[in-house]
Amino acid sequence: MTDISAPPGTADLLRPHAEHVFAAELTALESSDDRPRPPHWRMSPWAVVTYLLGGTLADGTVITPKYVGARRLMEVAVATMATDRALLLLGVPGTAKSWVSEHLTAAISGDSTLLVQGTSGTSEESIRYGWNYARLLAEGPSAAALVSSPVMVAMRTGAVARIEELTRIPADVQDALITVLSEKTLPVPELGIEVAAVKGFNVVATANDRDKGVNELSSALRRRFNTVVLPLPGNEEDEVRIVSDRVADMSKSLELPEVPAAIEQIRRVVTVFRELRSGVTADGRTKIKSPSGTLSTAEAISVVTSGMALSAHFGDGLLRPTDIASGIVGAVIKDPIADQVAWTEYLEVVVRERSGWAEFYQACREMS
Repeated sequence: MTDISAPPGTADLLRPHAEHVFAAELTALESSDDRPRPPHWRMSPWAVVTYLLGGTLADGTVITPKYVGARRLMEVAVATMATDRALLLLGVPGTAKSWVSEHLTAAISGDSTLLVQGTSGTSEESIRYGWNYARLLAEGPSAAALVSSPVMVAMRTGAVARIEELTRIPADVQDALITVLSEKTLPVPELGIEVAAVKGFNVVATANDRDKGVNELSSALRRRFNTVVLPLPGNEEDEVRIVSDRVADMSKSLELPEVPAAIEQIRRVVTVFRELRSGVTADGRTKIKSPSGTLSTAEAISVVTSGMALSAHFGDGLLRPTDIASGIVGAVIKDPIADQVAWTEYLEVVVRERSGWAEFYQACREMS
């Protein structure tokens, strides 16, 4: 019989937290870091940026890059976290906002689990505090009956709290953050007390303005954030590298084929997504219709991972055009009418005439 009280080892987890996966890198950075550290930070801002962007330490330890993009963006984000201003990572879906948020908190606090996941059903208690109703009914309001939110825990310990998809949270619930971010306190009127933030406390939130169900931030709340906009990868090589690295990480836990065998198809997926996003082919010669979806890097990772699963379990272990065709069609055609027109035009005008893409063209035609 399985002992549910014993936590599984990191190797057995489908998705371990960043501070566990990269524990060796974090420890090496922490031990070699001799620069000034803000209160309750695990390492200096310089070391946090090195952890995010990668590098080689004096002792030869290689720090793998977690984010591929402009260094200045990460420097601004980390510098913001060292002030009393909260950080808002803004961008279209799939620009690594949540990924950066998780790794920021892992490097700064050593704990990325103080998380509020924003949805249309997120309540004010998720940001402030709740109650153990059995104890509340039995004993009345008391400190023992209080259930701390991740934000309250971060305030008490001088850590960083994460709020994912802030604009998915109803506007009146969002505004529960105003007092926390401006006064650095969280009143508990039922007990006649307040929780004051310890030095080191901060909030990093993510948001996008492209999904349905978005609730605009009030001007009062937006003023309490410094905003860093994360763009889509600037060039094809960067995007291929991001997709390859992330798929390689996922493949290890899922025991799928090695990524090098899939690089040709990864490049094909990235090319298709980039051309459809921009509305023009890579050589700039042909204008095409763009579908309604964002066709983000995250979706490219999903398409490739699904294709590798198909290849591993129903193919010969090598990623082929037939394995990625269904994923691409599903990612592109969100609107069955308008997107179908755009996709069909792209297949016939661009893919059909492209050298070496005949098998891919045929596979996509069959799936469409």
